[in-house]
Amino acid sequence: MSGASVESASPRLRRTFTAADKRRIVKAAAAAAASGERGAIEALLRKEGIYSSLLSTWRQQLDAGGTSALEPQKPGRKPKLDAKDREVLALTKRNAELERKLALANAVIGLQKKVHAIFGIALPSVDEES
Repeated sequence: MSGASVESASPRLRRTFTAADKRRIVKAAAAAAASGERGAIEALLRKEGIYSSLLSTWRQQLDAGGTSALEPQKPGRKPKLDAKDREVLALTKRNAELERKLALANAVIGLQKKVHAIFGIALPSVDEES
């Protein structure tokens, strides 16, 4: 038998639960615990195909933050900066760039004044119009 003829199973995708599913399972587990029937919670976990640690995590999330805490969260690292912090950083960079340009413009204006003074050229007067 060659390697090409052996079929490989496609990788299983990670299951995701909606907040409603999580809330339903937590309520069912509470009802199973309240029934007093031996093995009721374990049977529920087998039926749903989840581990007890996941159920306890969902219970903690529900206790800590209510229903909104059960919403699926984006996997991976949390961003170091939120939207407000990114905006502040961008504005700070822009401010620094504008200050640098202003300093350069003031230096050029100062140089022009010195050139006019050296050559004895009268500077045009700026009349303020009202």
